Amino acid sequence: MLKEMGIMHRVNRILRHPLWKGAMAQIEDAETDRIYCRHDLAHLLDTARLAYIENLEKDFGISKELIYGAALLHDIGRGLEYAQGVPHDEASCALAAVILPETGFSEGESAEILQAISAHRSKGCLPEGSLAGLLYRSDKGSRNCFYCKHQDTCKWSEETKNKEINS
Repeated sequence: MLKEMGIMHRVNRILRHPLWKGAMAQIEDAETDRIYCRHDLAHLLDTARLAYIENLEKDFGISKELIYGAALLHDIGRGLEYAQGVPHDEASCALAAVILPETGFSEGESAEILQAISAHRSKGCLPEGSLAGLLYRSDKGSRNCFYCKHQDTCKWSEETKNKEINS
């Protein structure tokens, strides 16, 4: 019990939540043969770390737990997208709406995280100092297209691919 009192205790609760674990297993099963970017824990943590670094560098003041919570939950609807065709941002929001209050996030924090998840695929202008903006940029920036042996057949446009380390 004492270890759970650390700064990231709610984030660790997400990692232990049965709904999150089930969603991640569903994604892993669906992406077994995927040759392009996977939506595994490594991607979620890369997204979180990039967002947190930008948050610190630009002094946005967004809590580490909100950033990591949003990052860990932003793609968990991928399995439902693969199985049922539900857009993954919508499916991720639905799953996160159950997980967040059960892991100790307040109503206001949950709303902010859900808004960021909902907007993470947006090509619109997201405020630079917002959680939504951080999540969007870090999600895209976490992809190492410059090192991918399949970049020539990837569906991402040449302008969208990460061809250099920028974050």
